[in-house]
Amino acid sequence: MMNDPFEARRLAMVNDQLRRRGIHDERVLIAMEEVKRHLFLPVGMEEEAYLDHPVPIGHGQTISQPYIVALMTELLQLEATDSVLEIGSGSGYQAAIIAKISDQVISLERIPEVATRAEENLRRAQIEGVRIIVADGTVGYPESSPYDAILVTAGAPSVPSPLLSQLADGGRLVAPIGDADIQHLVRVVRHGEEFVFESFEPVRFVPLIGQFGWQDQ
Repeated sequence: MMNDPFEARRLAMVNDQLRRRGIHDERVLIAMEEVKRHLFLPVGMEEEAYLDHPVPIGHGQTISQPYIVALMTELLQLEATDSVLEIGSGSGYQAAIIAKISDQVISLERIPEVATRAEENLRRAQIEGVRIIVADGTVGYPESSPYDAILVTAGAPSVPSPLLSQLADGGRLVAPIGDADIQHLVRVVRHGEEFVFESFEPVRFVPLIGQFGWQDQ
């Protein structure tokens, strides 16, 4: 008996939107197959869960399109033992995908109502290993640093310097960097005190608001 009416759509999403567009990390693909994305959307919008576009979740925030979630996760090159910091909890979906791969996930969210909803979504989806904290994500969370991986899920004018300092040696940071209209995905790898930057495809995210991001208007 099928108790998940969206299972076929989710499998089609993984095959059509992810595999065919070049997502190769099997751990990412399996996580995207397992996490029920429709549980992270506002009530009444579940039918849009597996379509290839972002969906608004309220408070000016969105849940990113599946391909971008998968791409950013793949760029992090996660391992099971990694300690991961996420900047911007949003719906909780990205954290859920990471938690399927890595055991320790801390997610920072500046909007209390968004953080509460993300926690509810994660519980409903039976995702464990994610700790959500209401805080300015641009300053990071030094109490639990260093992190093997840091993911920024909002567009920033530059990589916030506190996040670089909280990255472990050999750690990877992925963030959308650019102006308010268009950004490029950037991966930063730390080698001692050297940071190596790589740029990937153009994206468009909501702005990263905070002390080391954009100022709240």
